[in-house]
This record gives sequence, structure tokens and C-alpha cells, in this order.
Amino acid sequence: MQKFSICFITFFFFFFYMLIIFFCMIYFISNNLTMMIEWELISFNSMNIIMSILLDWMSLFFMMFVLMISSSVIYYSKSYMSSEINLNRFIILVIMFVMSMVLSITSPTMISIFLGWDGLGLISYCLVIYYQNLKSYNAGMLTALSNRIGDVMILMVISWMMNYGSWNYIFYLNFMKNDLEMELVSVMIILAAMTKSAQIPFSSWLPAAMAAPTPVSSLVHSSTLVTAGVYLLIRFNILLLDMVMLKILLLLSGLTMLMAGISANYEYDLKKIIALSTLSQLGLMMSILSMGYGDLAFFHLLTHAMFKALLFMCAGVIIHMMNNNQDIRMMGGISFYIPLTSLCLNISNMALCGIPFLAGFYSKDLILEMVMLSNLNLMVFYLYYFSTGLTVFYTFRLLMYLMINDYNLLSVFNLYDEDYVMLKSMLMLLFMSLISGSMLSWLIFYNPYMIYMSMNMKMMVLYVSFMGGVMGWLISNMNIYSVNKFMLSYNLSLFFTLMWFMPSLSVYGLNYYILNFSKNLYKNVDLGWSEIYSGEGMMNLLKSYSLVFSMYQMNNFKIYLFSFVLFMILNMIFIMI
Repeated sequence: MQKFSICFITFFFFFFYMLIIFFCMIYFISNNLTMMIEWELISFNSMNIIMSILLDWMSLFFMMFVLMISSSVIYYSKSYMSSEINLNRFIILVIMFVMSMVLSITSPTMISIFLGWDGLGLISYCLVIYYQNLKSYNAGMLTALSNRIGDVMILMVISWMMNYGSWNYIFYLNFMKNDLEMELVSVMIILAAMTKSAQIPFSSWLPAAMAAPTPVSSLVHSSTLVTAGVYLLIRFNILLLDMVMLKILLLLSGLTMLMAGISANYEYDLKKIIALSTLSQLGLMMSILSMGYGDLAFFHLLTHAMFKALLFMCAGVIIHMMNNNQDIRMMGGISFYIPLTSLCLNISNMALCGIPFLAGFYSKDLILEMVMLSNLNLMVFYLYYFSTGLTVFYTFRLLMYLMINDYNLLSVFNLYDEDYVMLKSMLMLLFMSLISGSMLSWLIFYNPYMIYMSMNMKMMVLYVSFMGGVMGWLISNMNIYSVNKFMLSYNLSLFFTLMWFMPSLSVYGLNYYILNFSKNLYKNVDLGWSEIYSGEGMMNLLKSYSLVFSMYQMNNFKIYLFSFVLFMILNMIFIMI
């Protein structure tokens, strides 16, 4: 019983901490307050290192959601990780992970953001390699190295901001808009956010990080690691407006949405499908952010966190009961055997699709209506709407495989819906997936908003969703080979299946060319020319000379003495001349 106690203690700590923050947040929103707490750590040559905490409605909101999801996840881990010998170590890693995220959320200074940011990267590596096998190690290295690019960018921002005498970016957002130096800082911030939030070309680490235990996946993909980049850009949004880099980000995030949506339709691994759906939603957040709607991106970030955490938890229950099998072709008809888990799964999936009046509808519908009102070209419009259709497409395909098709794993019939620890932790998130959209739309946008459009434009989202659902139903009833045969070539299908070859480019592309080049450089320069003309070359030269001298003297004292006298006479002659 003792090994479960840490789960209960952490759950209650996080839950009560979340309740306190909720009441603080209501107070801050109603009085429009912002609070900054500072204390000085080091003062050095008119440059101060100050530990600061920024508390406003946004940071409190985000912290509340992070703590709510992490408390549910830790309670869920009590049952999910019950066979784990080192449960305490796992829970402590999760606590450190959440605390790193809280530090990133509440920090207005670049140094403390970097501490939280790097903490997320390092602890995510420890969690991805938690099940120690070759696949996990490779996934962990890919995750850690991709995130290091973002860490280096943040370090460069820190060194660049030394010019201003303080690392508190809040002070510089308004009056440094047109400064060329701050534009450079902005580009670095965007690159850092792209690595953390897995936009093209850094997308390959996010599905690879599925090697982590499911509670970790639930936490990582909903409110912590991947959302840190989006949150950083929301904070820097004032500085980034009217930048060329944001136009590039809009294109890349739109392509990320499209790529993730297409790849999810080709995938058979349950966790990977949900991971690709996260990638698609991150693309949506980043793209609306790059159009200048920071509040909308934040709104979708919070609603998405709720149903995505629930979706992963349901997937974890199903994988657990399928004897750790993740292939959706082996599943089917689970709604007959585990109705409560199926209910949670269906509601979270519908919230993801944007079915009216669930959490995802409020944010997604608003985003797509704002896209319609924006002065953008047809390609961006197409990327948004086609990707929305693809979301419903892969969701319906998943539901067909899980709920409606026949059960395919008859030899290991192990389904039961009585793991109340997991169910209780899922019910809180289920409740939030139902109400959080309307609750947040009242709290974040406290001025009422109304968008007027023609009937067809207003219904466009539903048309696209309906088309996606129909396509998902048709494709799940068709054989994948017939799809390839009549609609696409094999090579094109391979291209879509492998995430546009991005994992290969991130791993093998680096191995074959860049690492091979560095190997040749090391062999020919470090161990070649530089050795010949420095240490080893000098040693060989002196060695060969000493051999010549020892042969010349032949260990004969008379020859040695004669050569010494001759050397002295020659020296004296040179001096006299």
C-alpha cells in the first residue's frame, strides 16, 4: 500500500493547488489585475539577475489547466503503472516535469523561462526512455536533440538581450517593435517555438515520443511540452506582428496540419494516430497565432488540452486491456464490453472534431470563422478547411475500427470496465471536455462577440466535417490496398504514410551525409593533417633525429667528445664573425 501513497499525496496537492489558482484567476479576471513578484539574486556591473514571477489571467488559467490534467494523470498512474517496481521514481519525474512547465508559464524573464524550457526537454528524455529498449532510446535521442535546437535559440536570445541590461521581455514588447535587433530576437523565439511545438521541419520527434508510458503521453500532448512553444509565442505576440517570419510560420504550420491529418489516415498504431492529431491541432494553434489572434490560439490550446488528455487516457485503458497491443486492426466492438471508457473516448473524439456545443466546437468554429473574415489567399483557406475535414476523417476511421467493426483479438478476451481508479480520473476530464469550451468563451472573451456571415459560409465548418466523416466511414470499410490501387500510387501512399519522409530526413538524412562528412573531417583533419603538423609530427621528427644522432655517435664517448669540441669551435667562429 505504501507504494501507492505518493500518487494520492501528489494528486491531492495538485488538485487543491489547482482550486486555489482557480479562485485567484476569477479574482484577477474580474478586477483586470496583473501582478509581478521580483527578488534580486545577483547584481553584477549594472546587470541584475532577478527572479520574477508574472501572475495574470493567462498564466493562472494555463497553470490551472496544467495542474488539473496532471492531478488526473497521476491518479490514473496509480492503476496504470501499478505493476511498476519504481513507481515513486516515475511519479517524481512527472512532478518535476509539471514544475518545469509551471516555471515556464509564470516566468517573464528569459533565464527562468530557459530553466523551465530545458527542464521540460531533459525530463521528457528521461520519460521517453522509461521503458528501456532500443526503440525508446532512439525516440528519446530524437526528442532530446530536436528540442536542443530550441534550447540553443533561447540561449542566443538570452545573450542578445544582455544588450538591454535585463532579461525581462515584458518591458521590451511595446517600444522595441521596429528595432532590428529585436527582430532577430523574434526570429530566434519563433524557431525555438517551432522545435518545441513540432512544426515542419521538426515534426518527426512528436510521434516518436509515443514510446513513453501512456500517462506521460497524456500529459505531454495536452498541456505541457508541446504547448510551451505556442504559449511562448502568445506572450511574444505583440513583438512578432507584421514580420515576414510569421508569414513563413503560417505556411509551415498550415502544411503541418495537412501532413499530420493525411498521415493519421494511414496509421494503424492507436497512440500514433492520437499523436498525429495533436500535431494537427498544434499546426492550427500556430497558424491562427501567426495571423495575430493570440487569444484565440490560447482558447484552443486550453480546450484542446482537456479532450486530448482524456483521449490518451482512454487509449491507455484500451491498450492495457488488449495486453499492450496498439494495433487498431486487432480491436473492434469495444463499446459492447467497456461502455464507460467508450463513452469517454467518443465524447473526446467528438470534441476534437468540433461537434457543436462540446469543448472543441467553441474554439475551432471561432478560429475558422476568423479565417473566413481574414484577408488571406485561397491556399491558406484550403489548408485550414481541408485539414479540418481530415480531422473528422481520421476520427471516424478510428471510431469505425474501435467501436463498430468486429472484435478481432478473440484469443485474449480480457475486456472489463471496472478499473474505477482510471475511470474516476477520466470522469473529471470528461466533465471538462463537455463544459470547458463554453466556460472559457465566457471567461476569456468577456465582451460578447458576434460574427455575421452568409448561411453557407456559417455552415461551411459543418459541411467540411460532414464530408470528412463520410469519407472516414467509406475508407474504413474499404481495403487499404483498393484505396491505393484506384486512387493513389504506391509511392505516393508511402510518402503520406511516412510523414512526408520527415523522420527519415531527421535521422538517416543526418547520418548518411552530415555525420559521414564530420567523420571524414575528423579522420583527415583531426587525425590527419593537424596531427602531422602538430603533436605527433613533432614527436616523430624528434624521434627520427634522436635516432640519427644515436647512430652517429654509436655510443662512442670519443666521437661524442670530438663532436662537442667541434660544435664549440664552430660556435666561437660564428661569434667572432
